[in-house]
Amino acid sequence: MYRKKLGLAIVLIIAFIGIYFTYLFYRIFFIPNTTFSNPTSYVFISSTATMDDLIADLTPLLKHPEDFKLAAEKKGYASRIRGGKYAIDKGMSNNDIINRFRGQSMPVKVTFNNQERLENLAGRFAAQLEVDSLSLIQQFLSPRFLSKHGFTKENALGMYIPNSYELFWNATPQQIQNRMLKEYQRFWTNKRKSAAVQLGLSPAEVISLAAIVQKETVKAEERSTVAGVYLNRLKRKMRLQADPTVVYALKKAQNNFDLVIRRVLKKDLSIPSLYNTYKVNGLPPGPIVMPDIAAIDAVLYPQSHGYLYFVADPDRLGYHDFSTNLGEHNRKAKRYYRWLNKQKLYR
Repeated sequence: MYRKKLGLAIVLIIAFIGIYFTYLFYRIFFIPNTTFSNPTSYVFISSTATMDDLIADLTPLLKHPEDFKLAAEKKGYASRIRGGKYAIDKGMSNNDIINRFRGQSMPVKVTFNNQERLENLAGRFAAQLEVDSLSLIQQFLSPRFLSKHGFTKENALGMYIPNSYELFWNATPQQIQNRMLKEYQRFWTNKRKSAAVQLGLSPAEVISLAAIVQKETVKAEERSTVAGVYLNRLKRKMRLQADPTVVYALKKAQNNFDLVIRRVLKKDLSIPSLYNTYKVNGLPPGPIVMPDIAAIDAVLYPQSHGYLYFVADPDRLGYHDFSTNLGEHNRKAKRYYRWLNKQKLYR
């Protein structure tokens, strides 16, 4: 009788242990382990993340982070962590989460526009992706890359077409640059290339002129008119005399691109710089800003007219007053300068 009871007790203990470990196994791998109420949460895993790093990131999202760590170790994921952006759905188990992390990471939508320098652009990428801006700017200025693809350090900014793009969060500097090159090549369709040829300009020159147009007017409907003025001047071998290029030259000379210049003075027009189109013929060596697509197309498909000059219109703020001859332009310019003085905009 005693042996029967002992045997039964042993069976019950073994059964209990079996049930316990079955439950433990099920809990560790298959019971929902999320703690957030939103349908989905996102995790950004560093390319160099350790298991402890990942647990620190997951702790606010999981009921039992220690169970996830154990499951990851058992499934061999702890030693093969992959960087990237991943989505965790509400109610996921540790097994589901690990399988999600083992799959392809999600792309990140990266947006940039109207950056003045490659340094600014690198900062925009670094703010939205894992990459650091220093390594990115070094890649942007890679002599080998620039030479291979026909760019210079002065016009390299023109390769980056403002838009929104999907990139992987842990993309390398080389991957980012190569992707932007493909987008640049895709942008320059046969139609756009043909339009540039008809203007007698290369794609890089189109972008340099579009950058001036971008800075000259915030009114999209006026850009093709402004572009037409500059193209008319180029055809006549006239200097562009574009104030935005003087502003850029001043900023570059002082190495201060946060400098605010609300009015270009007569003394500024003599600053020695390849970007000062009051002093040099033709286009500057590169874009003074990253022009948006509308500005580029305004240059490629300009308005046909006889205007050679324009000045800001004080009666229609944001717009310009156009002229076909210097005398008319000078009268309009004097009117504008009187308005500036009245506003006490001396700098």
